[in-house]
Amino acid sequence: MLDGDLLMPGDPDFAAMATPWNLAVPADAAAVAVVDGPADIAAAVRFAGVHALSVAVRLTGHGAVPGSAPTLLIHTGRLDELEVRPDGTARVGAGVRWNEVMAAASPLGLAAPAGSSPHVGVVGFLTGGGIGPFVRTLGLGSDHVLAFDVVTGDGEMRRASTVENPALFWALRGGKGVAGIVVAVELRLPRVSTFFGGAIHLDGSHAARVLHAWRDWTAGLPEQGTSSVALVRLPPMPGVPAELAGRLTVAVRFGWLGDPDEGRRVIAPMLDLAPVLLGGMDVLPYGALELIHADPVDPMPGHEASSVLRELTADDVETVLRSAGPEADCPQVLVEIRHLGGALARTPAHPDAFSHRDARYLVSLIGLGVPPLMQAVADHADGLIAALAPRSCGRLPNFAPSTAPAEVRRTYSPETLRRLATLAATYDPAGVLADAAPIRQACLDT
Repeated sequence: MLDGDLLMPGDPDFAAMATPWNLAVPADAAAVAVVDGPADIAAAVRFAGVHALSVAVRLTGHGAVPGSAPTLLIHTGRLDELEVRPDGTARVGAGVRWNEVMAAASPLGLAAPAGSSPHVGVVGFLTGGGIGPFVRTLGLGSDHVLAFDVVTGDGEMRRASTVENPALFWALRGGKGVAGIVVAVELRLPRVSTFFGGAIHLDGSHAARVLHAWRDWTAGLPEQGTSSVALVRLPPMPGVPAELAGRLTVAVRFGWLGDPDEGRRVIAPMLDLAPVLLGGMDVLPYGALELIHADPVDPMPGHEASSVLRELTADDVETVLRSAGPEADCPQVLVEIRHLGGALARTPAHPDAFSHRDARYLVSLIGLGVPPLMQAVADHADGLIAALAPRSCGRLPNFAPSTAPAEVRRTYSPETLRRLATLAATYDPAGVLADAAPIRQACLDT
């Protein structure tokens, strides 16, 4: 029995709960358990084990992937516990989004180690490591985690920290939900109230000049700064600024946690490379971080691809320009290069399952996942990722999630993958957790 609600296909709220944020992913759940607490999660997991169901978890569905087995979907939206303490720590339920944490933390002069969109769920972001717009300064979001409360795949409630179930704590920071379903997370919040930064959109005809200059500029960028550059093609539709609609623009994004005047000096060389069509840089409250990337808020059908690079050469920039520059027939909405390194590259205080801290750049592609564009978008993305393969060291869990064994093996080092599979077998002996299945399969296929 559940204290929450069990929704079946045809029930009034089923479609709303079963449909992920990425509308290109099928809403293929056999049932949705809208849980009220950890006891409901444990009951759902045990039920799935008895009836040979797979269990998936969702709040917003930003990282949803198609299921391959009859699935019981656990919706965590009612787990809305949120406590931000004056000592700089917080306890956050699995139904909370980052914008809610930031609203509670801001009056105390605290910040949240969130991603580029504050409208995603806290837990899903952190279990994938968490790359945010200040990652070079603050490190991964998961580097700030103190403990998880989790229902493991055997239906047991456990606490995971450096002193309790440390192997589980290791897995949940980077390994997604391979061993359990997080009920709540405790983390330490940085003491940051403002940042300098924003974004500018430049005339896309100058893309070559901007991308090569950005590559050279990031080579000497201090840790206080995190930046990305993106080739953007926004369709002419409601909500898209006229200055950007139906044309190629180059977006330069920048976030600086340090002296604002120094930030202005550092970014200055990037501001005069081409005519500015829209945007600007200024001192902003930390809660305005979404202005840096301006990720879409409303659900949409999308196709994603990504790769992390050990280095970004001038030839790599030319490869991107041939694929997505002014002369290219590019079906993507966005082709972005993010600068990594800095605090991300340092060994964490406590080992975790996140691989590729040594990566220096992240390339991401996003296109519309709708017929008749879907195949052209996917083929184009595959081509660019393949062309960048000589410098690639893999991919990251939260970017273009995939269940394909080859992609899973690119996400984790061999040692990490084997350990994750061992922990999945330990904590999920019946194999009910959907997040664990790709890990198991990737190991079997080696």
